[in-house]
Amino acid sequence: MAGIRGRLTRGEQSGDRRGLSNKPVDKRKTLLRLWRYLGRSRYLLLAAIFLSVAGSALALYGPKLSGIALDAVDLGAGKVDFSVVWRCAFWMVACYLLSALLTYLLRIAMAYLSRDVATHMRRDIFANMMRLPVGFYDKNQAGDIISILTYDVDTVNTTISADAVQILQSVVTVVVSFLMMLSIAPVLVLIFCVTVPLTFLFSKWYAGWTRKLFRARSQKLGALNGFVEEMLTAHTTTRAYGREEAVLREFDEKNDEAIKAFTTAEANGTMNGPIVNFISNLSLSFVCLFGAVLFYRQQVTLGNLSSFIQYSRKFSGPINEIANIFADLQSALAAAERVFALIDAEPEKEDAIDAIELETVFGDVQFQQVDFSYLPEKPIIKKLDIHASPGSLTAIVGHTGAGKTTIINLLMRFYDVDGGRILLDGKDIRDITRKSLRKAYSMVLQDTWLFNGTIFENIAYGKPDATQEEVEQAAKAAHIHGYISRLPEGYNTVLSDNGASISKGQKQLLTIARAMLLDAHMLILDEATSNVDTRTEQKIQDAMRQLMKGKTCFVIAHRLSTIRSADNILVLDQGEVVEQGTHESLMAQKGHYYKLYNAQFDSAG
Repeated sequence: MAGIRGRLTRGEQSGDRRGLSNKPVDKRKTLLRLWRYLGRSRYLLLAAIFLSVAGSALALYGPKLSGIALDAVDLGAGKVDFSVVWRCAFWMVACYLLSALLTYLLRIAMAYLSRDVATHMRRDIFANMMRLPVGFYDKNQAGDIISILTYDVDTVNTTISADAVQILQSVVTVVVSFLMMLSIAPVLVLIFCVTVPLTFLFSKWYAGWTRKLFRARSQKLGALNGFVEEMLTAHTTTRAYGREEAVLREFDEKNDEAIKAFTTAEANGTMNGPIVNFISNLSLSFVCLFGAVLFYRQQVTLGNLSSFIQYSRKFSGPINEIANIFADLQSALAAAERVFALIDAEPEKEDAIDAIELETVFGDVQFQQVDFSYLPEKPIIKKLDIHASPGSLTAIVGHTGAGKTTIINLLMRFYDVDGGRILLDGKDIRDITRKSLRKAYSMVLQDTWLFNGTIFENIAYGKPDATQEEVEQAAKAAHIHGYISRLPEGYNTVLSDNGASISKGQKQLLTIARAMLLDAHMLILDEATSNVDTRTEQKIQDAMRQLMKGKTCFVIAHRLSTIRSADNILVLDQGEVVEQGTHESLMAQKGHYYKLYNAQFDSAG
């Protein structure tokens, strides 16, 4: 699939508009969805809420006890009721110790809760990635997708594990402190009726301003990751063309953009805390001023005033702390928006309700007046008619951009036709389930793909229950068994980094063996022998024709000498079949194919 996707033009890639959206997402909906992820681990969430409420409540009982102890001092008589003081001191120590223990347990619970959220998020992302159409990956850089799967999920996870604990405790602290202040001196509470709304109004305005900065930070980092991933993949080409300096300059530009976006977001995100702290300290000053007046008028005791001031600090403190972590919250929201954009990316259309499962496949393929375009204004395939009879070998040739790879995309239903229809054994492929349709084909692409595993596992990828004998038979047919047998571990040799330790030709032979092993009824070769020498290529062609006898084959080839034995050769030009026939009949016509064939030998000469 990578080989097919990698050769689409930029115009074709932009035709699929179902990629990641940079459009701002509703903050409330984002928060609601985060809450739903928390709700998946409801028992941990309930435990965290209980621990938070209990721990905060115990810690907040301390100021009340200190006020009682202070009132046990009779300043006029110069006497102290030490029994009351010692009793209050004992219960204060007990409350604070138990509160510390519950807070510790709370952080453990939140660590497990955030782990579950990250696990569910990554699972949902990857599950949707497996359902996304090929066009999605044509449009979006792999590095940007990986950035969402790792960095953005981690950003959300860090906020839940650290900041969510603080927010949870802060909410409890604010509510309980407010109620305690209201019970001590309702008049002094009026001060906070002015400062608290002022704080929230400022924070709300500030959040809307900074959220776009953190969204830009995530996007710039994703673009940087995408560029790095692309350049690492093309490292050999970069060195071969001496483009190191140009690549470094482009990297510096993207790196500077990412750093600038990061610095701008962080610098502006930290301004909220100091301003909110100023408002909080202003409210404390008014509490001390008006509290002194009430004490002078004997409307409150010294102990009550002391308790009120402590509660006022506990009331203001959490608001300040929430303001200080507001930057992290905005960063998490921006990251969550990108995560949900990937989870919500439109998957491949569902099969029709009455779609049939392919069971017996003969391999009779027909294109009937097929039209297709990646962009409405740029048609790629126009009124295309093709007929491949069962067991035949159909070769597809033509200049770059003629539509060869597009035909394969349509055969596999990576894209659906705009007009006309494609029939398999007389059935419209849109009436067939995609899974059964694609299982009817085996593919060998120009761009090889090997995963981290043994050679046996790589060959048996499409047939996990294959026996050793079946794998070896496929390897022999692909002329790679001898090489594998000479390796110290044989078929148990572990390949890593996409088979970097073996040559391109050997990797190609392994993928050909994989296709031979798969019990498919049709075969697609997308310049599959481009990395092997001519002699080996001829052997593979002979072995493959023998192995795939009675099965329909489609071959995209630029080296026309390899398809001389094809049953039918289609010559494409601007999305239309301008010639078709056998090699001999096309050469006799002295048309497009004749010119292409002779041009290759002239170039070779």
